[in-house]
Amino acid sequence: MESILGIDIGGTTIKGGRIVGNRIVEQFTIDTHAEEGGVKTINVLKKAIRQLKAADTNTIGIGVPSVVDKKRGIVYNAQNIKGWEEIHLKSLLEEEFKVPVYVDNDANCFAYGEKIFGKGNKFKNFVGITLGTGVGGGIIQNHHLLSDSNCGSGEFGEIPYLDSILEDYCGSRFFTREASQTAYEIALSAKNGNKKAIDLFNEYGKHIAILVKIIILILDPEAIIFGGSISKSYNLFKKSMFENLNDFPYPKSVEKIKIMNSDLSNIGILGAGALCIENNSDNLNLKK
Repeated sequence: MESILGIDIGGTTIKGGRIVGNRIVEQFTIDTHAEEGGVKTINVLKKAIRQLKAADTNTIGIGVPSVVDKKRGIVYNAQNIKGWEEIHLKSLLEEEFKVPVYVDNDANCFAYGEKIFGKGNKFKNFVGITLGTGVGGGIIQNHHLLSDSNCGSGEFGEIPYLDSILEDYCGSRFFTREASQTAYEIALSAKNGNKKAIDLFNEYGKHIAILVKIIILILDPEAIIFGGSISKSYNLFKKSMFENLNDFPYPKSVEKIKIMNSDLSNIGILGAGALCIENNSDNLNLKK
């Protein structure tokens, strides 16, 4: 029975898991040491993989909050990790562990993780959107991640919007700017009936509707699947989002598209592991 490793590198923690079939059979969480970054973070990553890797592990997938040269596995300008302006992660890890390593943007990992392990498995074409500190996107076309030049497709959060960019209205900064509280804190207040908190999520839904309109106009997918911390409050902005889609010029597109939130836990690990399946399926023998 063979296994794969999925490693989700964040600005605060590195989360990893060993996956057999569709299950995480062992996992860890460790400090990224992002403030030191550079070789320190690489050594932490290697140590963690060394502890997790088993004799039957034949592939490693890595998700990073960054632009990636996917073919060569080079990470450029990783967000929130000092000194990761250009890290040749694939070659470093393959030399150390003697198995294939695949590296991709964390939003792409989310989308493909949904395709392999979650709600995306029934769609040929869909977009996965992470709503958290940032707003990232992964595009699934014809059952596979969209092949792009610089790992930059799906970065809808960077689109100019109002006085800034979409990320400032669809990510966590919207809540801290408007109410000096986190999205999580405001969600708790809204669930307890606080009118100001409910109104704020209704306003947030209006901005998410703009994001949805852009995605439909550019890609016209079968579905949009939300992930990330704010997506856990989907029911608080869902009604407002759909109300603000009523003026879309092609109402049949809105009627047909499926919009939902992910219910996968550990999607960062599963999404990184899914890269192994996407890139190395012919050589894997994963048993469920």
